[in-house]
Amino acid sequence: RMGRLHRMVQHGRNLGVVMDVDANGYLLDASAWRSEFAAENAAREGIELGEEHWQVIRFLRDYYAEFGVSPPMRVLVKAMAARTGNAPTSRRLYQLFPQGPAKQACKYAGLPKPISCI
Repeated sequence: RMGRLHRMVQHGRNLGVVMDVDANGYLLDASAWRSEFAAENAAREGIELGEEHWQVIRFLRDYYAEFGVSPPMRVLVKAMAARTGNAPTSRRLYQLFPQGPAKQACKYAGLPKPISCI
């Protein structure tokens, strides 16, 4: 169900990009994602994205491209550890994404909410 249109704004100026999002702010078309979408949503929620955030976001986008689903939290931690050898702990992921790592990070990554998230 489409909720509203997300207008891309950066540094106070409209970028002229409109993206369809659902009622919870999840991008409806993952292929339309831009890094500005992540940064703007994070800023709106009081989070400034740092390198650790971007590592998770990039990992999620790669995982989604390979498997066609957004991973639930346990899978996220295990898969990141398996691929990178140096994944953040669950505790660290909650520090980075306090509304729930899988849910909030997937939102910033322009991916569907993981099925296991309420």
